[in-house]
Amino acid sequence: MSSDSDDCSAVNNPDTYLHLRIASVFIVLVCATAGTLFPVLARRSKWLHVPKSVFDFAKYFGSGVIIATAFIHLLSPGLEELSSPCLSPGWSEYPYALALCLLSIFSIFIVELIAFRWGTSKLAKLGLRHDPHGHYTGSHAAHGPEGTQTPPKESASDVEEQRHHHHGHSHGELSHLDDSAAAQIVGIAILEFGVLLHSVLIGLTLAVDEGFKILFVVIVFHQTFEGLGLGSRLAFIKLPPQYNYVPILAAIIYGLSTPVGIAVGLGLRSSYNPGSATASIVSGVLDSLSAGILIYTGLVELLAHEFLFNKEMMNSSNGRLVYALGTMLLGCGLMALLGKWA
Repeated sequence: MSSDSDDCSAVNNPDTYLHLRIASVFIVLVCATAGTLFPVLARRSKWLHVPKSVFDFAKYFGSGVIIATAFIHLLSPGLEELSSPCLSPGWSEYPYALALCLLSIFSIFIVELIAFRWGTSKLAKLGLRHDPHGHYTGSHAAHGPEGTQTPPKESASDVEEQRHHHHGHSHGELSHLDDSAAAQIVGIAILEFGVLLHSVLIGLTLAVDEGFKILFVVIVFHQTFEGLGLGSRLAFIKLPPQYNYVPILAAIIYGLSTPVGIAVGLGLRSSYNPGSATASIVSGVLDSLSAGILIYTGLVELLAHEFLFNKEMMNSSNGRLVYALGTMLLGCGLMALLGKWA
C-alpha cells in the first residue's frame, strides 16, 4: 500500500535524453504540420499536379487512422487512467470512461441535429433545397466530398435569383454561403477538437516518459499519419474565398498541439507526475470525451457518408470499392499497431 502511495505522489521524471526531448518539440512540429498541410496546399497548387488517386488514398487511409485513434489511443487509455489505483474507490464502482464517451457521442449528435434543422429552415426560407444527407447544410461536408450532388430544381424564384446574379450575388445567396461555411467550420472544429486534446496529452507523456526513444519514434509516425488524415479532409472542403484560410489555420493548430504538450511537460517535469490522481482524472476524462468525438466522427461522418450515403461510391466498380476499403483498413491497422507502444 505504501509503495502504491509513493507512486501516486512521488515525482521522478528522468532527465535522460534531455537534449533529444527538447529537439522532439521541433521534429514533431515539422512532421505533424507537413503531414497536415501537404494535402491542403497540394490541392490548391497550380504547379504541383498531385493525382486524384493520391488524395483518395490519403482520405480513406486517414479515415482508418481516425477510427483506430478513437478506440486504441483514446478509449483504452481513458479506461486505464480512470481505473488507476491512485484514485479513490468510488471511481472503480462505475465505468466512468465509457459513460463519458457515450455522453460525448450523444452530445455531438444532438449539436449536429440542431444545427442541421436550423440550416434546413434557413435554406427553406431562401427557396433552396437539400438532400437527406446534408450535402448543402450539414457539417458532413467538412470531412470531404460525398460524390455528385444533385442541384436543386429551379423554381421561379431561383430563375429570378439567377437573373440578378449577373449583376452580383443576391443577398439570399450570400446568406446561404455564410450559413454553409459556418456549418463546415463547425464540422472542422468538432473533428479537430477531439484530435487536439489527444495530441496535447501524448506530448505531455513524451516529455516525461522513461521509454523515450521508442515512444518518440511512434509519436512521430502517429502524428504524421493522423495529420495526413486530417489534412485530406481539410483539403476537400469548399468554402467561400473569404474563408479559404480556415483549412490552413486548422492544419497549423494541429501541428502545434503536440509540441505545445511536450514543451509544457518539459517545463513541469520537476513537479508533474503523470501517475498522480489529479493527472489520471484529467487525462482519463479528456481521453474519454475525445474518444466519443472521434468515434462519432469516424463511424457516422466518415464511414457512413463516404460509403453508404455516397452515390458515387455505391455505383462504383467492385475494384474501386475494395481499394477504398483496403486503404481504410491499412490506416486502421497501422494506427492500431502503433498502440502497442503508445
